[in-house]
Amino acid sequence: MEQKKILIITYYWPPAGGPGVQRWLKFAKYLPEFGWKPVIYTPENPSYPLLDETLMKDVPEDIEIVRTKIWEPYQLAEKLNKSNKKFKAGQFDVGKNQSWKSKLSIWVRGNFFIPDARVFWVKPSIQFLEKYIQENNINTIVTSGPPHSLHLIGLGLKDKFPNLKWIADFRDPWTEISYYKHLKLTKSSDKKHRQLESAVFKNADITLATSYTDAENFCKAGANSLCITNGFDESDSDKPKEQTENILKDKFTLSYIGVLEQLRNPENLWKVLDELVKENTDFANHFSLKFVGRIDDKILNFIENSSLKNHILNLGYLAHGKAVEEMQNSEILLITNFPNESSKGIIPGKIFEYLASGKQILSFGPDQADVSKILDETQAGKHFSYSDSETVKKFILEKFDLWKSGQLSENTQHIEQFSRKNLTKQLSEIL
Repeated sequence: MEQKKILIITYYWPPAGGPGVQRWLKFAKYLPEFGWKPVIYTPENPSYPLLDETLMKDVPEDIEIVRTKIWEPYQLAEKLNKSNKKFKAGQFDVGKNQSWKSKLSIWVRGNFFIPDARVFWVKPSIQFLEKYIQENNINTIVTSGPPHSLHLIGLGLKDKFPNLKWIADFRDPWTEISYYKHLKLTKSSDKKHRQLESAVFKNADITLATSYTDAENFCKAGANSLCITNGFDESDSDKPKEQTENILKDKFTLSYIGVLEQLRNPENLWKVLDELVKENTDFANHFSLKFVGRIDDKILNFIENSSLKNHILNLGYLAHGKAVEEMQNSEILLITNFPNESSKGIIPGKIFEYLASGKQILSFGPDQADVSKILDETQAGKHFSYSDSETVKKFILEKFDLWKSGQLSENTQHIEQFSRKNLTKQLSEIL
């Protein structure tokens, strides 16, 4: 049977690193098994915040990749203020850490580039893809955001081809994401953001969300929304656990894997760990705090000025496969979310690879978060608020005591639903 073509419009594609590339790279990897032939449309000269050449192994050999040039204003922003490099990854200084240059840059970013700085790729892409769709018999497209400007490409193509099936995939919310309120928007800019978001919701045939709460919220806003979460790929961790090199075998290691910015900084955890190191000599002799990825320098400086200074192992950004190994070489894996209630639907993609590792998960975020539901269902860890301290300390000490006695067991129950292959099957049924 001939495979049906699906055009996937995505900014992130290997050699891009980080979480943004994983979702549609994995879908594209497994879609052919379910009767779909993916075609990738992505920028020829993107400005990626992170690179990971090892992800190229997941790109199907025969996949068609179409590229066109993009212009992005990030180089200009970085000349104004070096810290603006964070913008590429959706990060920026907040509160007392903001200089006047940061405030100006954030105001410009929010009010001049709507919905984001990749907006200059929208019109050229619509013009290019209008011809491409006609010549290649494309009936189904996907736009993946952020950057949410890519959904405007879908909006423009839907206007030109009303019968085109369009899936708008929201890896993160648009106006409901936590940093939106920090963009210093004028009333007119806020109105424009919301009008564009509403137009996408109303015109896309299906709006995909990565969490249950986001899907509900999108439906309330007028979208035909369904949830397909992110997941883990068995092939990413097929190396037997006993063969992984654990350089900290005598250490009780708490690890954070990924990007940690100021808006998701668990200050209460650092204070709890600082207390434990000071109060408990046994804990201090065995404890290691490991970071794999990009940690905001302000957060790192705060930790280094505490009793935790000599317990830090900062490995920096590692290739995805190596990062998965470091998950396995840990006892507790840390995950953080934005603290406000509107973010309870965000499910960070790394949680699924955390689940596949079998390690205990320590989570921070708003009450009744979707992450909490997943942890309860899989019995893989515990979710706390940013105001919790004593209960966090109790959790860590319980796991430490189990580790010392050799009874800290691994757990992977009820996680098959989150495998990338099973999630791609769900997608194919929707298609």
